[in-house]
Amino acid sequence: MRTILKIFLLLFCVSSYAQTTIKGKITDNSGLPLPGANVIVLGTTSGTMTDFDGNYILTVSQTPPFTIQISSVGFETQTIEVTTNNQTIDITLKEGNELDEIVVSASRTPERIFESPVTVERFGLKEIKNTASADFYDGLENLKGVDVNTNSLTFKAINTRGFATFANTRFMQLVDGMDNSTPALNFPIGNLVGMTETDVQSVELLPGASSALYGANAFNGILFMTSKNPFDHQGISGYYKQGITSQEASGDNSYTDFGMRAAHKFSDKFAAKVNFAYLKGTDWAATSEVDRNDPSRSRSHYGYNGINVYGDEVSTNIRAASGLGIIPDVVVSRTGYNEKDLTDYNAESVKADWGLYYRPWADDFEIVYQGKVGTGSTIYQGTNRYNIDNFTQQQHKIELRNDNFFLRGYVVGDKAGDSYDMVFTGINILNAWKPHEQWFADYIETYAGIELMGNPLGLSEQQKHDAARAVAEQGRYQPGTPEFKAAFNRSINDPDLLTGSKFQDASKYYHTDANYNFSHLTDVADIQVGGSYRKYSLNSFGTIYTDYDGNIDYSEYGIYTQIQKNIDLSDNVELKLTGSARYDKSEFFDGFVSPRISAGFTINKNHNIRASAQTGFRNPTTQDLFIGLDAGVGILVGSAPDNLDRYVRDYDISTEGQGLGTPAMVTQTGAAAYNNSYSAASVQAFAASGNPALLETGNPEVVKPEKVSSLEVGYRGKLDKTIIDLSIYYNKYQDFISGENVVAPLYGTVGDNSLSIAALANGDYVGYQTYTNSEADVDSYGASIGISTKIFGDFDLSGNYTYAKQDFDQDAFPDFRTNFNTPEHKFKASFGNTDLFKNFGFNIAYRFSDDYYWQATFGDGLVPEFHTVDAQINLRVPSLKSTFKAGATNLLGDEYFTAFGTGFIGSQYYISWTINNL
Repeated sequence: MRTILKIFLLLFCVSSYAQTTIKGKITDNSGLPLPGANVIVLGTTSGTMTDFDGNYILTVSQTPPFTIQISSVGFETQTIEVTTNNQTIDITLKEGNELDEIVVSASRTPERIFESPVTVERFGLKEIKNTASADFYDGLENLKGVDVNTNSLTFKAINTRGFATFANTRFMQLVDGMDNSTPALNFPIGNLVGMTETDVQSVELLPGASSALYGANAFNGILFMTSKNPFDHQGISGYYKQGITSQEASGDNSYTDFGMRAAHKFSDKFAAKVNFAYLKGTDWAATSEVDRNDPSRSRSHYGYNGINVYGDEVSTNIRAASGLGIIPDVVVSRTGYNEKDLTDYNAESVKADWGLYYRPWADDFEIVYQGKVGTGSTIYQGTNRYNIDNFTQQQHKIELRNDNFFLRGYVVGDKAGDSYDMVFTGINILNAWKPHEQWFADYIETYAGIELMGNPLGLSEQQKHDAARAVAEQGRYQPGTPEFKAAFNRSINDPDLLTGSKFQDASKYYHTDANYNFSHLTDVADIQVGGSYRKYSLNSFGTIYTDYDGNIDYSEYGIYTQIQKNIDLSDNVELKLTGSARYDKSEFFDGFVSPRISAGFTINKNHNIRASAQTGFRNPTTQDLFIGLDAGVGILVGSAPDNLDRYVRDYDISTEGQGLGTPAMVTQTGAAAYNNSYSAASVQAFAASGNPALLETGNPEVVKPEKVSSLEVGYRGKLDKTIIDLSIYYNKYQDFISGENVVAPLYGTVGDNSLSIAALANGDYVGYQTYTNSEADVDSYGASIGISTKIFGDFDLSGNYTYAKQDFDQDAFPDFRTNFNTPEHKFKASFGNTDLFKNFGFNIAYRFSDDYYWQATFGDGLVPEFHTVDAQINLRVPSLKSTFKAGATNLLGDEYFTAFGTGFIGSQYYISWTINNL
């Protein structure tokens, strides 16, 4: 009986021990509740969050006394001692400033953004909730120094410090530590398969070279997106947005976006979450009919080649094709189809992710499995314009971590779905209706007939071409007809670019990385070591890469270390020194060491001066190495050693060429672009003048890694209520990677001054875009400053200015393209108040971009300056745990574009309801 009584008393004590409960309310210094504030037992993972009214209830196994810590983004953290059970603890948190916010990206360890050794931009929960943009990802456009190029409604490419296209392989995007770039394309497709808004914990952006810690391709910067941990953020939350997009070209169209998050902590050891989001709208229609070769020409011109008209890329010199002297020596193009006839402009995104979180000892050691899958439809502009339809990407990660280390491994795979090339769709619909050779034959025959009859009607030159085109066009498939639809469907389901336009891919990459921080073992310095390994497995079925007979596999790895030391120089001056270095090796190239050193002086706790010097590098991408794609206007061929001879094509030789002793058919490999070619610019000069002395040898070197040396100085400081963040940088590039256009004759040797020149004159040549490194000196420099303050009491006012400039002599290297694609001047500002009156707030954001010249494989052209205004008002309803928002982007309705060839960006108007998003 005594034994039973002892057991009963023991169980009673344990039960009592497990029932310590405290409660209270957390408010800000104006008395408003703070939903989503964290309340944890200091030194443990036990904790809870405040609800929409700022209330919390915390039940723990500890017996008093113990200490709790209360924190909320944008407020100073407080600690309070709990002395009794059932204690009520109400806390007022003092509002902090952005310099107190914690970041991890700059040094791979938590630190105040104020003390970061390099420039860091942060977009936290407060900024996400108050953004005037349609969603959090679009809101990144308002950050200092950030460029966002709009490919389509659902695909926006983020970049910093210049040198980027939509295929932005210079900028990384990490989601919970996983690279979000697609295996096939080597770059992230915006947030199409990214994060759900209600699950975003924080966003950090690190501009500039970051290879010392993050390796290859951390070249222009990194975007870090971190999700909410279900141990800390529980419950069900969601949002719903409804509105319209308005564009002159496509009218007003419905826009819907909704998402939800569900998370639950089952015990102190196990928690889980699941997210889902869906977006549907109509893309910005690209409808430019301007002739890309000569803007002064109308669509009726015989050589017309419209920017967003496809099929008219097929052209020929009708005198050379006919051999008749009565035919004019001009280039005639086929009549193309408008882009709007080749796509439905459906913009759609469906994504889901889930996570299982296990803490076996109920402390900071955690085992995590995360899975992500996304599918959607968007428009992508690369060498051509692509309809990315039902594209799917998956990510799966297992990670072990605690406060001092992480070890993660993940796989990323994609499938192209029903994606297709709109340019080749137009070309092959035309060819299916009437083969190109027959169309030009009909054209030439009609024109010759008019001339042979002595032009009895006295037609002008233009009228003769109009008559020839009218005859050649008889029976043309018209958009919307059954014949057109059948030809369209055949093309987009055929992966052979000679007859179809389907985009195929099922590539993957496997990645593992690890990091260990020894700071808990020694007080001498903060020391970290880490490394990573990646294996690519390319599988485009021979439609993008030269993987005709199976997957292409290759790998790369890197190791790094970092040492940080804080030194108190005096009572008011602290010095923080950081040194890091990383060694990376790809199986195709020699290893490379990327060092970084930085120093930061903190003076009087309110002023920080920083300086850093670092190097970065960028390995050639999978496309730089293994692409083998006939893009119509030229062949893209990668320069990996075993890739050049894998790309093989047979070509018919002209009658003139056969007269020079050449065979009727010639086989040429991609190697010709690199060892038997002329520069494209010199071939154009030769064609215009007929002077062979103008020809210059091309023969670019095969591509190798690109390097950058970067210097940066900066200042962060607080002057009363005003925060200032200033940075200045200078980048010097070595072996700058870019495309070089060349022309390879189908017979003869470049420089033989006879046979190869005859090949050019007879049209027996192939145009290539090669991937190489420039001997040119390419430098860039710039500066940015951001200022934020409070005015009229509690109104938030901020503004930032960015200057960017490249230093490159284009005239000396006419075939070399840096693709700087960045305005020299940018200015952004915002004005708002989160509590204009009780539970009501607003925000207005303004952006200005200077004009700039866009260079990319699709085309080059001037992007005019533009101004945009976004605005939102919001109402919080605590009784419904909800926030209602009404907003508009590009409120002034002045349509603009950020890249040559894309659709004009119109306006978005929306209302949203967000519930329980703490």
